[in-house]
Amino acid sequence: MNKVGYILGNRLPGIGIWALLSLSLMAQSVLPAGETVGRWVWFDYSAILAAVCISSGVLCYFRAPKGGLHISTAVVYSLIFLGAVQAVWGLRQLYGFTSSNHPLYALTGSFFNPGPYSGYLAMTLPVCLYQWLLCRQKRRTLRQSRQDRWSREAIVREAGYAATSLAMLLVLCVLPAGMSRSAWLAAGISCLWVYGCYAGWGNRIRGQWRLHRRRTAVIAIGMSCLLLLAGGLLFALKPDSARGRLFMWKITCNAIAGKPWEGHGTGNFAAAYGDAQETYFAAGDYEPWEERVAGSPEYAFNEYLQAAVELGIPLALCLLAVVMACLHIGIRKRRYGVCGAVLSLMVFSFSSYPLQLPVFMVTFGGLLLACVSGGSRREWLALAVLAGSVGGLRLENDLKTEHACREWMNAKVLYNAGAYESAEKDYGRLYPLLKDRASFLFEYGHALHRQQKAKDSNRILKEALRRSNDPMILNVIGKNYWQAGDYLSAEEWFIRSTHRLPGRIYPYYLLAKLYAEQEFRQPDKFEEMKRIVLTKEPKVNSTAVRQMREEIKKLRNHKQGKYE
Repeated sequence: MNKVGYILGNRLPGIGIWALLSLSLMAQSVLPAGETVGRWVWFDYSAILAAVCISSGVLCYFRAPKGGLHISTAVVYSLIFLGAVQAVWGLRQLYGFTSSNHPLYALTGSFFNPGPYSGYLAMTLPVCLYQWLLCRQKRRTLRQSRQDRWSREAIVREAGYAATSLAMLLVLCVLPAGMSRSAWLAAGISCLWVYGCYAGWGNRIRGQWRLHRRRTAVIAIGMSCLLLLAGGLLFALKPDSARGRLFMWKITCNAIAGKPWEGHGTGNFAAAYGDAQETYFAAGDYEPWEERVAGSPEYAFNEYLQAAVELGIPLALCLLAVVMACLHIGIRKRRYGVCGAVLSLMVFSFSSYPLQLPVFMVTFGGLLLACVSGGSRREWLALAVLAGSVGGLRLENDLKTEHACREWMNAKVLYNAGAYESAEKDYGRLYPLLKDRASFLFEYGHALHRQQKAKDSNRILKEALRRSNDPMILNVIGKNYWQAGDYLSAEEWFIRSTHRLPGRIYPYYLLAKLYAEQEFRQPDKFEEMKRIVLTKEPKVNSTAVRQMREEIKKLRNHKQGKYE
Protein backbone atom coordinates (compact mmCIF):
# COMPACT_ATOMS: atom_id res chain seq x y z
CA MET A 1 0.00 0.00 0.00
CA ASN A 2 2.83 2.37 0.83
CA LYS A 3 4.47 1.68 -2.51
CA VAL A 4 1.23 2.37 -4.40
CA GLY A 5 0.73 5.58 -2.41
CA TYR A 6 4.29 6.67 -3.23
CA ILE A 7 3.78 6.04 -6.95
CA LEU A 8 0.42 7.83 -7.08
CA GLY A 9 1.72 10.66 -4.92
CA ASN A 10 4.45 11.27 -7.50
CA ARG A 11 2.48 10.64 -10.70
CA LEU A 12 -0.88 12.32 -10.13
CA PRO A 13 0.47 15.80 -9.26
CA GLY A 14 2.70 15.62 -12.33
CA ILE A 15 -0.35 14.86 -14.49
CA GLY A 16 -2.06 17.85 -12.89
CA ILE A 17 0.83 20.18 -13.79
CA TRP A 18 0.85 18.81 -17.34
CA ALA A 19 -2.89 19.47 -17.60
CA LEU A 20 -2.42 23.07 -16.46
CA LEU A 21 0.30 23.69 -19.06
CA SER A 22 -1.43 21.80 -21.88
CA LEU A 23 -3.00 24.90 -23.46
CA SER A 24 -0.44 24.72 -26.26
CA LEU A 25 -1.99 21.45 -27.46
CA MET A 26 -5.25 23.15 -28.43
CA ALA A 27 -5.28 23.80 -32.17
CA GLN A 28 -6.90 26.90 -33.64
CA SER A 29 -10.68 26.60 -33.38
CA VAL A 30 -13.45 27.79 -35.70
CA LEU A 31 -13.73 31.00 -33.68
CA PRO A 32 -12.45 34.27 -35.19
CA ALA A 33 -8.70 34.73 -35.53
CA GLY A 34 -7.28 36.14 -32.32
CA GLU A 35 -10.25 35.02 -30.22
CA THR A 36 -8.92 33.39 -27.04
CA VAL A 37 -12.07 32.33 -25.20
CA GLY A 38 -11.82 28.77 -26.57
CA ARG A 39 -8.38 28.41 -25.01
CA TRP A 40 -9.66 29.80 -21.73
CA VAL A 41 -12.42 27.17 -21.69
CA TRP A 42 -9.72 24.52 -22.23
CA PHE A 43 -7.78 26.02 -19.31
CA ASP A 44 -10.85 25.99 -17.07
CA TYR A 45 -11.42 22.29 -17.65
CA SER A 46 -7.68 21.61 -17.29
CA ALA A 47 -7.54 23.54 -14.02
CA ILE A 48 -10.40 21.49 -12.57
CA LEU A 49 -8.72 18.26 -13.75
CA ALA A 50 -5.43 19.46 -12.25
CA ALA A 51 -7.12 20.19 -8.92
CA VAL A 52 -8.58 16.66 -8.84
CA CYS A 53 -5.25 15.02 -9.76
CA ILE A 54 -3.19 17.08 -7.33
CA SER A 55 -5.67 16.58 -4.47
CA SER A 56 -5.70 12.82 -5.08
CA GLY A 57 -1.94 12.79 -5.22
CA VAL A 58 -1.71 14.70 -1.94
CA LEU A 59 -4.03 12.22 -0.24
CA CYS A 60 -1.84 9.33 -1.44
CA TYR A 61 1.23 11.33 -0.50
CA PHE A 62 0.11 11.37 3.15
CA ARG A 63 0.43 7.59 3.17
CA ALA A 64 3.74 7.55 1.29
CA PRO A 65 6.93 6.82 3.22
CA LYS A 66 9.08 9.17 1.15
CA GLY A 67 8.92 12.69 -0.21
CA GLY A 68 6.80 13.56 -3.21
CA LEU A 69 7.38 15.18 -6.55
CA HIS A 70 8.67 18.77 -6.71
CA ILE A 71 6.54 21.32 -8.57
CA SER A 72 9.61 22.52 -10.48
CA THR A 73 10.37 18.97 -11.68
CA ALA A 74 6.80 18.52 -12.92
CA VAL A 75 6.93 21.86 -14.75
CA VAL A 76 10.28 21.00 -16.37
CA TYR A 77 9.23 17.62 -17.77
CA SER A 78 5.84 18.94 -18.85
CA LEU A 79 7.53 21.71 -20.86
CA ILE A 80 10.02 19.32 -22.42
CA PHE A 81 7.18 17.06 -23.55
CA LEU A 82 5.03 19.92 -24.83
CA GLY A 83 7.99 21.50 -26.64
CA ALA A 84 8.72 18.20 -28.38
CA VAL A 85 5.06 17.85 -29.39
CA GLN A 86 5.07 21.37 -30.84
CA ALA A 87 8.29 20.66 -32.74
CA VAL A 88 6.82 17.48 -34.27
CA TRP A 89 3.68 19.45 -35.12
CA GLY A 90 5.79 22.04 -36.93
CA LEU A 91 7.77 19.40 -38.83
CA ARG A 92 4.53 17.82 -40.03
CA GLN A 93 3.39 21.23 -41.29
CA LEU A 94 6.70 21.87 -43.08
CA TYR A 95 6.46 18.54 -44.89
CA GLY A 96 2.79 18.96 -45.74
CA PHE A 97 1.31 16.29 -43.49
CA THR A 98 -0.64 18.82 -41.41
CA SER A 99 -2.14 22.14 -42.47
CA SER A 100 -1.10 25.35 -40.75
CA ASN A 101 -3.49 27.71 -38.97
CA HIS A 102 -2.68 30.69 -41.22
CA PRO A 103 -3.09 30.88 -44.99
CA LEU A 104 0.12 32.91 -45.43
CA TYR A 105 2.48 30.73 -43.37
CA ALA A 106 3.38 27.08 -43.65
CA LEU A 107 4.66 26.84 -40.07
CA THR A 108 2.45 27.80 -37.10
CA GLY A 109 2.27 24.75 -34.82
CA SER A 110 -0.94 24.98 -32.81
CA PHE A 111 -0.72 28.80 -32.87
CA PHE A 112 -2.14 31.25 -35.39
CA ASN A 113 1.18 32.51 -36.78
CA PRO A 114 4.89 31.66 -36.57
CA GLY A 115 5.81 34.43 -34.09
CA PRO A 116 4.22 33.04 -30.90
CA TYR A 117 4.97 29.49 -32.05
CA SER A 118 8.68 30.28 -32.32
CA GLY A 119 8.57 32.07 -28.98
CA TYR A 120 7.10 28.99 -27.33
CA LEU A 121 9.85 26.78 -28.76
CA ALA A 122 12.47 29.31 -27.64
CA MET A 123 11.02 29.15 -24.12
CA THR A 124 11.25 25.36 -23.94
CA LEU A 125 14.76 25.12 -25.42
CA PRO A 126 16.75 26.24 -22.31
CA VAL A 127 14.74 23.77 -20.20
CA CYS A 128 15.69 20.97 -22.60
CA LEU A 129 19.33 22.11 -22.62
CA TYR A 130 19.73 22.15 -18.85
CA GLN A 131 18.07 18.78 -18.36
CA TRP A 132 20.26 17.37 -21.13
CA LEU A 133 23.37 18.69 -19.39
CA LEU A 134 22.27 17.19 -16.07
CA CYS A 135 21.43 13.82 -17.65
CA ARG A 136 24.76 13.77 -19.46
CA GLN A 137 26.63 14.49 -16.22
CA LYS A 138 24.79 11.77 -14.29
CA ARG A 139 25.27 9.36 -17.18
CA ARG A 140 29.02 9.91 -17.10
CA THR A 141 29.09 9.54 -13.32
CA LEU A 142 27.32 6.19 -13.53
CA ARG A 143 29.72 4.96 -16.19
CA GLN A 144 32.77 6.07 -14.20
CA SER A 145 31.47 4.27 -11.13
CA ARG A 146 31.26 1.11 -13.29
CA GLN A 147 27.75 0.44 -12.10
CA ASP A 148 25.73 -2.24 -13.83
CA ARG A 149 24.51 -0.69 -17.09
CA TRP A 150 21.29 -2.71 -16.87
CA SER A 151 20.39 -1.55 -13.40
CA ARG A 152 17.14 0.35 -12.94
CA GLU A 153 18.92 3.64 -12.20
CA ALA A 154 21.18 3.32 -15.25
CA ILE A 155 18.22 2.57 -17.54
CA VAL A 156 16.32 5.60 -16.18
CA ARG A 157 19.34 7.86 -16.76
CA GLU A 158 19.84 6.57 -20.30
CA ALA A 159 16.15 7.04 -21.08
CA GLY A 160 16.22 10.57 -19.67
CA TYR A 161 19.32 11.43 -21.68
CA ALA A 162 17.79 10.06 -24.90
CA ALA A 163 14.45 11.84 -24.32
CA THR A 164 16.00 15.25 -23.60
CA SER A 165 18.41 14.85 -26.53
CA LEU A 166 15.54 14.06 -28.88
CA ALA A 167 13.39 16.95 -27.61
CA MET A 168 16.26 19.44 -27.93
CA LEU A 169 17.13 18.21 -31.43
CA LEU A 170 13.50 18.51 -32.58
CA VAL A 171 13.22 22.08 -31.28
CA LEU A 172 16.53 23.07 -32.88
CA CYS A 173 15.38 21.66 -36.22
CA VAL A 174 12.16 23.69 -36.29
CA LEU A 175 13.10 26.96 -34.57
CA PRO A 176 15.14 28.46 -37.47
CA ALA A 177 12.27 27.82 -39.93
CA GLY A 178 9.98 30.13 -37.94
CA MET A 179 12.01 33.15 -39.14
CA SER A 180 11.38 34.95 -35.84
CA ARG A 181 14.36 37.10 -34.92
CA SER A 182 12.90 37.72 -31.47
CA ALA A 183 12.70 33.98 -30.82
CA TRP A 184 16.23 33.39 -32.12
CA LEU A 185 17.57 36.10 -29.81
CA ALA A 186 15.59 34.78 -26.83
CA ALA A 187 16.77 31.22 -27.41
CA GLY A 188 20.38 32.24 -27.93
CA ILE A 189 20.63 34.45 -24.84
CA SER A 190 18.79 32.05 -22.53
CA CYS A 191 20.73 28.96 -23.67
CA LEU A 192 24.05 30.80 -23.35
CA TRP A 193 23.07 31.89 -19.84
CA VAL A 194 22.00 28.36 -18.86
CA TYR A 195 25.23 26.83 -20.11
CA GLY A 196 27.25 29.58 -18.42
CA CYS A 197 25.57 28.88 -15.09
CA TYR A 198 26.09 25.13 -15.51
CA ALA A 199 29.76 25.51 -16.45
CA GLY A 200 30.48 28.11 -13.74
CA TRP A 201 31.42 30.91 -16.09
CA GLY A 202 30.64 33.51 -13.44
CA ASN A 203 33.40 32.33 -11.13
CA ARG A 204 35.83 31.97 -14.03
CA ILE A 205 35.15 35.48 -15.29
CA ARG A 206 35.61 36.94 -11.81
CA GLY A 207 38.86 35.02 -11.46
CA GLN A 208 40.11 36.23 -14.87
CA TRP A 209 39.15 39.80 -13.99
CA ARG A 210 41.23 39.69 -10.81
CA LEU A 211 44.26 38.24 -12.63
CA HIS A 212 44.04 39.76 -16.15
CA ARG A 213 41.87 42.86 -16.13
CA ARG A 214 43.12 44.32 -19.40
CA ARG A 215 42.71 41.11 -21.35
CA THR A 216 39.23 40.56 -19.88
CA ALA A 217 38.20 44.13 -20.81
CA VAL A 218 39.40 43.63 -24.40
CA ILE A 219 37.48 40.34 -24.69
CA ALA A 220 34.37 42.01 -23.28
CA ILE A 221 34.63 44.84 -25.81
CA GLY A 222 35.10 42.33 -28.62
CA MET A 223 32.04 40.36 -27.53
CA SER A 224 30.03 43.59 -27.40
CA CYS A 225 31.08 44.42 -30.97
CA LEU A 226 30.03 40.95 -32.11
CA LEU A 227 26.65 41.41 -30.45
CA LEU A 228 26.19 44.77 -32.17
CA LEU A 229 27.13 43.20 -35.50
CA ALA A 230 24.62 40.39 -34.93
CA GLY A 231 21.96 42.98 -34.07
CA GLY A 232 22.73 44.86 -37.28
CA LEU A 233 22.41 41.68 -39.33
CA LEU A 234 19.08 40.86 -37.70
CA PHE A 235 17.89 44.41 -38.46
CA ALA A 236 18.99 44.08 -42.11
CA LEU A 237 17.09 40.79 -42.43
CA LYS A 238 13.71 42.63 -42.31
CA PRO A 239 14.46 46.37 -42.13
CA ASP A 240 10.91 47.67 -42.54
CA SER A 241 9.64 45.26 -39.90
CA ALA A 242 12.33 46.45 -37.48
CA ARG A 243 11.55 50.10 -38.21
CA GLY A 244 7.88 49.34 -37.65
CA ARG A 245 8.67 47.97 -34.18
CA LEU A 246 10.76 51.01 -33.34
CA PHE A 247 7.97 53.33 -34.46
CA MET A 248 5.40 51.38 -32.43
CA TRP A 249 7.57 51.74 -29.33
CA LYS A 250 7.93 55.47 -29.98
CA ILE A 251 4.17 55.98 -30.18
CA THR A 252 3.66 53.71 -27.17
CA CYS A 253 6.01 55.89 -25.14
CA ASN A 254 3.92 58.90 -26.16
CA ALA A 255 0.83 57.07 -24.89
CA ILE A 256 2.61 56.34 -21.60
CA ALA A 257 3.48 60.02 -21.26
CA GLY A 258 -0.24 60.84 -21.46
CA LYS A 259 -1.03 58.89 -18.25
CA PRO A 260 2.27 57.78 -16.71
CA TRP A 261 1.04 57.03 -13.18
CA GLU A 262 -2.46 55.59 -13.37
CA GLY A 263 -2.31 54.12 -16.89
CA HIS A 264 -5.13 53.90 -19.43
CA GLY A 265 -6.70 50.75 -17.97
CA THR A 266 -6.44 47.04 -18.70
CA GLY A 267 -7.39 46.21 -22.28
CA ASN A 268 -7.26 49.85 -23.42
CA PHE A 269 -3.89 49.76 -25.15
CA ALA A 270 -5.27 49.90 -28.69
CA ALA A 271 -7.39 52.99 -28.04
CA ALA A 272 -4.56 54.78 -26.22
CA TYR A 273 -2.13 53.91 -29.01
CA GLY A 274 -4.54 55.13 -31.70
CA ASP A 275 -5.03 58.48 -29.97
CA ALA A 276 -1.26 58.91 -29.50
CA GLN A 277 -0.52 58.07 -33.15
CA GLU A 278 -3.27 60.41 -34.34
CA THR A 279 -1.81 63.25 -32.25
CA TYR A 280 1.71 62.52 -33.51
CA PHE A 281 0.83 62.58 -37.21
CA ALA A 282 -1.52 65.58 -36.78
CA ALA A 283 1.47 67.64 -35.61
CA GLY A 284 3.07 67.04 -39.03
CA ASP A 285 6.64 66.68 -37.74
CA TYR A 286 7.47 63.14 -38.84
CA GLU A 287 9.71 61.29 -41.28
CA PRO A 288 8.37 59.78 -44.53
CA TRP A 289 9.40 56.27 -43.47
CA GLU A 290 7.27 56.58 -40.33
CA GLU A 291 4.17 57.06 -42.46
CA ARG A 292 5.17 54.01 -44.51
CA VAL A 293 5.62 51.64 -41.55
CA ALA A 294 2.74 52.92 -39.40
CA GLY A 295 -0.14 50.57 -38.75
CA SER A 296 -2.99 49.81 -36.37
CA PRO A 297 -1.48 47.28 -33.94
CA GLU A 298 -3.52 45.53 -31.28
CA TYR A 299 -0.41 45.10 -29.11
CA ALA A 300 2.72 47.12 -28.39
CA PHE A 301 5.05 44.25 -29.41
CA ASN A 302 6.80 45.02 -26.13
CA GLU A 303 5.16 43.67 -22.98
CA TYR A 304 7.00 46.09 -20.70
CA LEU A 305 5.74 49.14 -22.56
CA GLN A 306 2.25 47.69 -22.90
CA ALA A 307 2.09 47.08 -19.15
CA ALA A 308 3.14 50.70 -18.55
CA VAL A 309 0.41 51.94 -20.93
CA GLU A 310 -2.37 49.91 -19.33
CA LEU A 311 -1.31 49.76 -15.67
CA GLY A 312 0.90 52.82 -15.27
CA ILE A 313 4.63 52.92 -14.65
CA PRO A 314 4.58 52.26 -10.85
CA LEU A 315 2.43 49.13 -11.02
CA ALA A 316 4.33 47.84 -14.07
CA LEU A 317 7.61 48.22 -12.17
CA CYS A 318 6.13 46.42 -9.16
CA LEU A 319 5.14 43.46 -11.33
CA LEU A 320 8.60 43.41 -12.91
CA ALA A 321 10.13 43.44 -9.42
CA VAL A 322 8.03 40.38 -8.47
CA VAL A 323 9.27 38.54 -11.56
CA MET A 324 12.87 39.47 -10.81
CA ALA A 325 12.47 38.33 -7.19
CA CYS A 326 11.13 34.94 -8.35
CA LEU A 327 14.01 34.67 -10.81
CA HIS A 328 16.51 35.48 -8.05
CA ILE A 329 15.04 32.77 -5.81
CA GLY A 330 15.17 30.28 -8.67
CA ILE A 331 18.83 31.06 -9.33
CA ARG A 332 19.68 30.65 -5.65
CA LYS A 333 17.95 27.24 -5.75
CA ARG A 334 20.00 26.39 -8.87
CA ARG A 335 16.92 25.82 -11.03
CA TYR A 336 18.72 27.11 -14.08
CA GLY A 337 16.48 25.42 -16.66
CA VAL A 338 13.30 27.01 -15.31
CA CYS A 339 15.06 30.36 -14.87
CA GLY A 340 16.37 30.09 -18.43
CA ALA A 341 12.80 29.66 -19.68
CA VAL A 342 11.75 32.76 -17.72
CA LEU A 343 14.71 34.67 -19.17
CA SER A 344 13.83 33.52 -22.70
CA LEU A 345 10.24 34.70 -22.27
CA MET A 346 11.43 38.04 -20.87
CA VAL A 347 13.76 38.59 -23.84
CA PHE A 348 11.04 37.54 -26.29
CA SER A 349 8.65 39.96 -24.59
CA PHE A 350 10.87 42.90 -25.60
CA SER A 351 9.72 42.66 -29.21
CA SER A 352 6.57 40.50 -29.22
CA TYR A 353 3.27 40.01 -27.41
CA PRO A 354 3.41 36.58 -25.67
CA LEU A 355 1.56 37.59 -22.52
CA GLN A 356 -1.50 38.56 -24.54
CA LEU A 357 -2.03 34.84 -25.27
CA PRO A 358 -3.44 32.44 -22.64
CA VAL A 359 -0.83 29.74 -23.23
CA PHE A 360 2.04 32.09 -22.37
CA MET A 361 0.22 33.65 -19.42
CA VAL A 362 -0.43 30.26 -17.82
CA THR A 363 3.03 28.91 -18.64
CA PHE A 364 4.70 32.04 -17.27
CA GLY A 365 2.77 31.64 -14.02
CA GLY A 366 3.83 28.00 -13.86
CA LEU A 367 7.48 28.93 -14.41
CA LEU A 368 7.45 31.56 -11.66
CA LEU A 369 5.81 29.05 -9.33
CA ALA A 370 8.51 26.51 -10.23
CA CYS A 371 11.19 29.07 -9.34
CA VAL A 372 10.02 29.60 -5.78
CA SER A 373 8.17 26.44 -4.71
CA GLY A 374 9.23 23.03 -3.53
CA GLY A 375 7.34 19.76 -3.15
CA SER A 376 5.67 20.05 0.24
CA ARG A 377 2.11 18.85 0.78
CA ARG A 378 1.02 22.33 1.77
CA GLU A 379 2.28 23.85 -1.49
CA TRP A 380 0.65 21.16 -3.61
CA LEU A 381 -2.63 21.53 -1.74
CA ALA A 382 -2.54 25.34 -2.14
CA LEU A 383 -1.97 24.90 -5.86
CA ALA A 384 -4.90 22.46 -6.12
CA VAL A 385 -7.22 24.88 -4.31
CA LEU A 386 -6.07 27.80 -6.48
CA ALA A 387 -6.43 25.88 -9.76
CA GLY A 388 -9.82 24.44 -8.85
CA SER A 389 -11.14 27.81 -7.69
CA VAL A 390 -9.98 29.69 -10.77
CA GLY A 391 -11.23 27.04 -13.20
CA GLY A 392 -14.57 26.61 -11.43
CA LEU A 393 -15.29 30.33 -11.14
CA ARG A 394 -14.38 31.08 -14.77
CA LEU A 395 -15.95 28.09 -16.48
CA GLU A 396 -19.62 29.12 -16.65
CA ASN A 397 -18.92 32.61 -17.98
CA ASP A 398 -16.33 31.36 -20.47
CA LEU A 399 -18.73 28.72 -21.79
CA LYS A 400 -21.41 31.38 -22.35
CA THR A 401 -18.92 33.62 -24.14
CA GLU A 402 -17.66 30.77 -26.30
CA HIS A 403 -21.23 29.87 -27.29
CA ALA A 404 -21.88 33.54 -28.12
CA CYS A 405 -18.74 33.63 -30.29
CA ARG A 406 -19.95 30.59 -32.21
CA GLU A 407 -23.29 32.30 -32.82
CA TRP A 408 -21.36 35.39 -33.88
CA MET A 409 -19.68 33.32 -36.59
CA ASN A 410 -23.13 32.34 -37.90
CA ALA A 411 -24.24 35.99 -37.86
CA LYS A 412 -21.04 36.92 -39.65
CA VAL A 413 -22.12 34.76 -42.60
CA LEU A 414 -25.26 36.89 -42.93
CA TYR A 415 -23.18 40.06 -42.53
CA ASN A 416 -20.73 39.05 -45.27
CA ALA A 417 -23.63 38.10 -47.54
CA GLY A 418 -25.16 41.57 -47.17
CA ALA A 419 -28.21 40.43 -45.19
CA TYR A 420 -27.70 43.28 -42.75
CA GLU A 421 -31.21 43.35 -41.31
CA SER A 422 -31.07 39.69 -40.28
CA ALA A 423 -27.47 40.07 -39.07
CA GLU A 424 -28.42 43.11 -36.98
CA LYS A 425 -30.93 41.07 -34.96
CA ASP A 426 -28.28 38.48 -34.10
CA TYR A 427 -25.70 41.14 -33.27
CA GLY A 428 -28.16 42.91 -31.00
CA ARG A 429 -28.93 39.66 -29.17
CA LEU A 430 -25.22 38.87 -28.70
CA TYR A 431 -24.21 42.41 -27.77
CA PRO A 432 -24.38 41.98 -23.94
CA LEU A 433 -21.87 39.10 -24.03
CA LEU A 434 -19.55 40.38 -26.77
CA LYS A 435 -19.57 44.14 -26.24
CA ASP A 436 -15.90 44.13 -25.20
CA ARG A 437 -14.75 42.83 -28.62
CA ALA A 438 -13.83 45.57 -31.08
CA SER A 439 -14.30 43.50 -34.24
CA PHE A 440 -17.80 42.46 -33.14
CA LEU A 441 -18.73 46.08 -32.40
CA PHE A 442 -17.39 47.24 -35.76
CA GLU A 443 -19.44 44.65 -37.66
CA TYR A 444 -22.53 45.53 -35.62
CA GLY A 445 -22.03 49.26 -36.21
CA HIS A 446 -21.31 48.78 -39.90
CA ALA A 447 -24.47 46.66 -40.33
CA LEU A 448 -26.46 49.52 -38.78
CA HIS A 449 -24.69 51.99 -41.08
CA ARG A 450 -25.66 50.00 -44.16
CA GLN A 451 -29.28 50.22 -43.04
CA GLN A 452 -29.08 54.03 -42.77
CA LYS A 453 -29.36 53.92 -38.96
CA ALA A 454 -26.70 56.57 -38.45
CA LYS A 455 -27.37 57.44 -34.81
CA ASP A 456 -27.39 53.83 -33.55
CA SER A 457 -24.41 53.00 -35.72
CA ASN A 458 -22.33 55.84 -34.26
CA ARG A 459 -23.23 54.81 -30.71
CA ILE A 460 -21.88 51.29 -31.31
CA LEU A 461 -18.85 52.45 -33.33
CA LYS A 462 -17.79 54.92 -30.65
CA GLU A 463 -17.78 52.00 -28.23
CA ALA A 464 -15.56 50.11 -30.67
CA LEU A 465 -13.25 53.12 -30.80
CA ARG A 466 -12.56 52.70 -27.08
CA ARG A 467 -11.20 49.21 -27.80
CA SER A 468 -9.56 49.58 -31.20
CA ASN A 469 -7.32 51.93 -33.19
CA ASP A 470 -8.63 50.89 -36.62
CA PRO A 471 -9.11 54.04 -38.77
CA MET A 472 -12.01 52.36 -40.60
CA ILE A 473 -14.11 53.02 -37.51
CA LEU A 474 -13.46 56.74 -37.95
CA ASN A 475 -14.35 56.49 -41.64
CA VAL A 476 -17.72 54.82 -40.99
CA ILE A 477 -18.57 57.31 -38.23
CA GLY A 478 -17.82 60.12 -40.69
CA LYS A 479 -20.04 58.49 -43.32
CA ASN A 480 -22.84 58.26 -40.76
CA TYR A 481 -22.63 62.00 -40.11
CA TRP A 482 -22.57 62.51 -43.87
CA GLN A 483 -25.79 60.47 -44.20
CA ALA A 484 -27.37 62.65 -41.50
CA GLY A 485 -26.37 65.84 -43.35
CA ASP A 486 -23.81 66.94 -40.71
CA TYR A 487 -20.99 67.69 -43.14
CA LEU A 488 -18.71 69.51 -40.69
CA SER A 489 -18.71 66.53 -38.31
CA ALA A 490 -18.13 64.17 -41.23
CA GLU A 491 -15.15 66.26 -42.33
CA GLU A 492 -13.75 66.21 -38.80
CA TRP A 493 -13.89 62.40 -38.55
CA PHE A 494 -12.39 61.89 -42.01
CA ILE A 495 -9.52 64.25 -41.15
CA ARG A 496 -8.96 62.32 -37.92
CA SER A 497 -8.66 59.16 -40.03
CA THR A 498 -6.00 60.78 -42.26
CA HIS A 499 -4.03 61.68 -39.12
CA ARG A 500 -4.38 58.28 -37.51
CA LEU A 501 -2.98 56.43 -40.51
CA PRO A 502 -1.82 58.90 -43.19
CA GLY A 503 -0.59 56.13 -45.48
CA ARG A 504 -4.16 55.06 -46.31
CA ILE A 505 -5.75 56.60 -49.44
CA TYR A 506 -9.38 55.83 -48.54
CA PRO A 507 -10.02 58.76 -46.11
CA TYR A 508 -8.61 61.25 -48.64
CA TYR A 509 -10.96 59.74 -51.22
CA LEU A 510 -13.90 60.22 -48.83
CA LEU A 511 -12.88 63.82 -48.19
CA ALA A 512 -12.65 64.48 -51.94
CA LYS A 513 -16.17 63.14 -52.42
CA LEU A 514 -17.41 65.16 -49.44
CA TYR A 515 -15.94 68.39 -50.83
CA ALA A 516 -17.63 67.66 -54.17
CA GLU A 517 -21.02 67.32 -52.47
CA GLN A 518 -23.45 69.95 -53.79
CA GLU A 519 -24.40 71.20 -50.29
CA PHE A 520 -20.76 71.29 -49.09
CA ARG A 521 -18.80 72.27 -52.21
CA GLN A 522 -15.23 73.39 -51.47
CA PRO A 523 -13.28 73.47 -54.76
CA ASP A 524 -9.84 74.23 -53.29
CA LYS A 525 -10.01 71.44 -50.74
CA PHE A 526 -11.38 69.10 -53.37
CA GLU A 527 -8.41 69.75 -55.65
CA GLU A 528 -6.01 69.14 -52.78
CA MET A 529 -7.64 65.83 -51.85
CA LYS A 530 -7.87 64.83 -55.51
CA ARG A 531 -4.13 65.42 -55.93
CA ILE A 532 -3.37 63.27 -52.87
CA VAL A 533 -5.60 60.43 -54.08
CA LEU A 534 -4.05 60.44 -57.56
CA THR A 535 -0.39 60.83 -56.53
CA LYS A 536 -0.02 59.22 -53.10
CA GLU A 537 1.94 55.98 -53.24
CA PRO A 538 -0.03 53.21 -51.49
CA LYS A 539 1.58 50.43 -49.49
CA VAL A 540 0.07 47.91 -51.89
CA ASN A 541 -1.32 48.70 -55.33
CA SER A 542 -4.73 47.07 -55.32
CA THR A 543 -7.89 47.05 -57.38
CA ALA A 544 -9.60 49.22 -54.75
CA VAL A 545 -6.95 51.93 -55.13
CA ARG A 546 -7.32 51.94 -58.92
CA GLN A 547 -11.12 52.15 -58.64
CA MET A 548 -10.93 55.09 -56.22
CA ARG A 549 -8.60 56.95 -58.56
CA GLU A 550 -10.81 56.32 -61.57
CA GLU A 551 -13.86 57.54 -59.67
CA ILE A 552 -12.09 60.72 -58.55
CA LYS A 553 -11.02 61.43 -62.14
CA LYS A 554 -14.61 61.08 -63.35
CA LEU A 555 -15.85 63.21 -60.45
CA ARG A 556 -13.33 65.90 -61.33
CA ASN A 557 -14.33 65.95 -65.00
CA HIS A 558 -18.02 66.03 -64.09
CA LYS A 559 -17.65 68.88 -61.62
CA GLN A 560 -14.90 70.91 -63.29
CA GLY A 561 -17.23 73.32 -65.11
CA LYS A 562 -18.99 74.20 -61.89
CA TYR A 563 -15.72 74.79 -60.03
CA GLU A 564 -14.42 77.11 -62.72
